[in-house]
Amino acid sequence: MKISLVTPSFNQAPYIARTIDSVLAQRGDFELEYRVIDGGSTDGTLDVLRDYGSRVTWISESDRGQVDAINKGLTTATGDVVGWLNSDDVLMPGALERVAAAFEAQPAREWIHGRCVIIDEHDRVVRRWVSAYKHFRARHHTFENLLTENYISQMTAFWRRSAHAEIGYLDPSIRYAFDYDLFVKLAARGEPVYLDEPVACFRWYETSKSGGGFAVQMRETNEIAARYPESNPWTKVRALAKRAGIVTIYRALGLARRVRPAVRG
Repeated sequence: MKISLVTPSFNQAPYIARTIDSVLAQRGDFELEYRVIDGGSTDGTLDVLRDYGSRVTWISESDRGQVDAINKGLTTATGDVVGWLNSDDVLMPGALERVAAAFEAQPAREWIHGRCVIIDEHDRVVRRWVSAYKHFRARHHTFENLLTENYISQMTAFWRRSAHAEIGYLDPSIRYAFDYDLFVKLAARGEPVYLDEPVACFRWYETSKSGGGFAVQMRETNEIAARYPESNPWTKVRALAKRAGIVTIYRALGLARRVRPAVRG
């Protein structure tokens, strides 16, 4: 089995080496095609990429943002299975071996995702309760449940490249929840395989795209779910309630982070 993995990048010099190292360390009964699609970084990212020599295939050129970079990689991928790993996230040891084995064992399944660990900018595990909640929800997946909230951790998700012929690629009009849009399209076609073991780490920090844009992301998630006929009035009520609760929790966490240094001072 050939796995194509894409890393979109723009000015992520502090983290991208850890991302790349986690990919290059993967071993198993699969072939790996790995490309970094950089948007013209000016912060030292290109020096990091050059240090890898021929071990990493990469390009650096102006683009229209993260979705454009990912789509560049996905449309040129040649693997049986594809996915993307953002330039501040990391794969867990043995992740791709587990992914390949799961696809081989269940040839009728079109997509896979797994358990995720959340880390901070210093690689420390944080927000264990969020990881535990997503793990619980993923183990009780139904299409209707997915229409109420996004419990799929993007960096753990892989799917058969052939699906793109029917569902297309990522929607550039969606600012944050473009991954959720893809997952709902895949879920409408069939249930995923869920891997209980951690597959990847999501890096959360205040200045990250996800860390700073959760409110917009929640709104986009609800708008995407509302497009599907299975999104009945009860599903929409559940989705709105979850959105309100999640936004409130994340705002409280952000306030706590700002208040804590002041209290210590």
